[in-house]
Parts: sequence; structure tokens; C-alpha cells
Amino acid sequence: MYHDQALIPVKTIDFDGGVNITLGLEIVRTSPDHGTALDIAGTGRASERSLVAAIRMAAEIAAHRARAA
Repeated sequence: MYHDQALIPVKTIDFDGGVNITLGLEIVRTSPDHGTALDIAGTGRASERSLVAAIRMAAEIAAHRARAA
């Protein structure tokens, strides 16, 4: 299975809530699942919801790490 194939159900179920997480790093790294959306940048159609979800997920992971340390 390829990366893009695994993202189909994730984007279908919750496009704006999907978050990429890079595991195994010393730092917490998350990003919106949808990518850069350059095709709609500046058109007023882009949503901030996936970015907010990525920031919230990063905060949650950092809090868990802090409690575990």
C-alpha cells in the first residue's frame, strides 16, 4: 500500500481534522493532512481547521511527553 492510498479513508472521514505526525523525533512535529493547498491560496476558500487540528495535536503530544518525563 502506498502513502496516498492510506490517506483516502482519512480524508473521506474527516478532511479538515486529519493531521500528519512524524514519530521518532526528539521534537514534536505535526502538519495539516491536506498539504499546502496552493491551488486555493488567496481565494478565500481555504479553511484553517486542519492547521488548528495540527497545532492542538502537537500540544497534546507535548503535554503527554512532559507528563511522562
